[in-house]
Amino acid sequence: MGVKQNTKTLFRRNVPLAQPRFQFQILERHTFNNGHFPTFSEKVSEHKQLPLTRGKLEILQLNLGKLCNQTCKHCHVDAGPDRKDQQMSREILQQALSLIETYNIPTVDLTGGAPEMNEHFKWFVEACFHLGVHIIDRCNLTILNAGKKYEDLPRFLADHHVHVVSSLPHYNKKRTDAQRGDGVFESSILGLQKLNALGYGQPDSDLILDLVYNPTGIFLPSSQSVLEPQFKRKLKNKFDVDFNNLIAITNMPISRFLEYLLETDNYERYMFSLLDAFNPATLEGVMCRNTLSVGWDGSLYDCDFNQMLNLKSDLPNPTIFDLQPDKLEGEPIVVHQACYGCTAGAGSSCGGEIA
Repeated sequence: MGVKQNTKTLFRRNVPLAQPRFQFQILERHTFNNGHFPTFSEKVSEHKQLPLTRGKLEILQLNLGKLCNQTCKHCHVDAGPDRKDQQMSREILQQALSLIETYNIPTVDLTGGAPEMNEHFKWFVEACFHLGVHIIDRCNLTILNAGKKYEDLPRFLADHHVHVVSSLPHYNKKRTDAQRGDGVFESSILGLQKLNALGYGQPDSDLILDLVYNPTGIFLPSSQSVLEPQFKRKLKNKFDVDFNNLIAITNMPISRFLEYLLETDNYERYMFSLLDAFNPATLEGVMCRNTLSVGWDGSLYDCDFNQMLNLKSDLPNPTIFDLQPDKLEGEPIVVHQACYGCTAGAGSSCGGEIA
């Protein structure tokens, strides 16, 4: 049975694709109408670079929860305003702090949902700041305008020298709102202007503001070196907005984007485009080599995308309470078909291109 037929069967049964095991069943099929589709392990083995193993842990990435003030079409986290029950507890965050301090982990990367909506966000950021840790906040920008509760958030981020990484699919209102919802573009621009006013993205400031671009269609991102000057010119001329770097990220074939690909009968075409663009030079720099992803419940994953597929790290006890960062080097990395997204073209990671 082909992928397309199986997918329609799943829809007829009203099985939500947000359930990781059904996503994984679809991803791991290797026969398409166009023939055999190699597993990611098979493809990597052609270049004699298996198994992929971990290096030194440099980034502890924490998903503070799936609660978000937006519901974006391509969200691989399947986040939204209805995910209030999936929030990282203070106990887990305290354990993360202990590990950061004990093992001198240099960077903490806070994701969501909207990480700022976690009730412990400010406490945790302040604690990390006093430890001298590089703090990344993956901010959707609209949270900066989400009412009185968050009106002091820009100043808080600046006072604690938080590196803000913000999602902005495009400098065009129509394309951004099509992916993220009506009014998101204007609210995002307002958020950027608030951050600029505090020194973020300015040439004489150490407050770093990066933007994240991901395609609004079924194609791979263009080169960061091509896109960045376009974004800077358009945002400066139209809105007097400045930023430091543009990060280009490939849309991963999981969660809502996977559902979109299936509903539009583009899944097979997209997967083969990732396969055709496979670049072995990206394997040294994939984020799973130096980053560990922690789910809102404390479970450990080799990357944020594995987390959304519920593919836990291949460790004896994959929870943050059993984590020993100094023993991670050389451990195997759990791979699957969605990994083609990280190795296509110049590569894709939470930091953008890797080759």
